[in-house]
Amino acid sequence: MDVFAEINWGLVAPLIIINFIIMIFALVDWIKAEETNGPKLLWLPIILFLSLIGPVLYFVIGRRQY
Repeated sequence: MDVFAEINWGLVAPLIIINFIIMIFALVDWIKAEETNGPKLLWLPIILFLSLIGPVLYFVIGRRQY
């Protein structure tokens, strides 16, 4: 429990909020997309479980450009 008390939440909280917002945008885009680069179902665990990197990878690599 001391570990959580030592964290500077003023610095960490904005990163958590930004991560959550980017994940929501990626999930909404993933749901609306008919096709992605690569298998569509593969992008779901990448977006959900790779923290900030997963949604960024989806927008850079996985999103199909028309």
